[in-house]
Amino acid sequence: MTPLVATAWTSAGNTSPKHPLPISPVPITERVAAVAAAGFTGMGLIADDLRAIRDTLGFPALRDLIADHGLRHIEIELLEHWWIPGASDDVRSLLFDAADILAPAFIKIGSAPGPRIDDITALVQPLRELARQATDHGTRVAIETMPFSAINTVPLGAEIVTAAAHPAAGLLVDAWHVFRAGTTLDELRDALAPEMIFGVELDDAAADVVGSLFDDTVDNRLLCGAGTFDLSGLIGVLRELGFSGPWGVEILSSEFRALPVDEALRQAAGSALAVL
Repeated sequence: MTPLVATAWTSAGNTSPKHPLPISPVPITERVAAVAAAGFTGMGLIADDLRAIRDTLGFPALRDLIADHGLRHIEIELLEHWWIPGASDDVRSLLFDAADILAPAFIKIGSAPGPRIDDITALVQPLRELARQATDHGTRVAIETMPFSAINTVPLGAEIVTAAAHPAAGLLVDAWHVFRAGTTLDELRDALAPEMIFGVELDDAAADVVGSLFDDTVDNRLLCGAGTFDLSGLIGVLRELGFSGPWGVEILSSEFRALPVDEALRQAAGSALAVL
């Protein structure tokens, strides 16, 4: 079976990045069980969930819970402002503490909303150092580009990763952020080197953006195949470059998070498998 990852928001239930404290209302034991029951081979967790789990269940018990349900691939997120000294030390420490126990495939890093950074000079050495630190904790870091953020396209992210030149620094390629940024498949193919593709996330969208790009991202994603994205073309390019999974599925919408988590996960998995 094609390996799938339920990325953090796909299994989070009725919460979103807009919430001041977006901890999942779904108990972690139920959440892990639902991810496994829907056929996923891995899952993601955000920093706020990890902090709550650390202070209650604990990371070793979470590791055992995940293993008991047969999940083999873990992703954790999100570290922003990572190139600004001291700006994200608490989140960095939390994610590295989690990595020591959970052994994630990578830690997702972003750049926070803001104008595009055109001069990448100030980001290169901090990314190299962050990748070195990740290696010390047995993991890697993957930049998730977002069209409303300082690192707004995959080609820009690839430029930064190439300049950093560290094997533990790569990219997370999200279909939403590819197509909503206006990146063409030819531009994607030209920008990516196979070794920098650490992860992929699949989702879909209507033709038109509703509200701001951020609002659209959080509230209006569609199940794979239900929108206008050329997911078959995207998957084809990534396979051509040697990516074979596991494939993340990231669905965020007002409608999706209102579903029972087990049903939401089944729908997300089924839609991804259909396009794959």
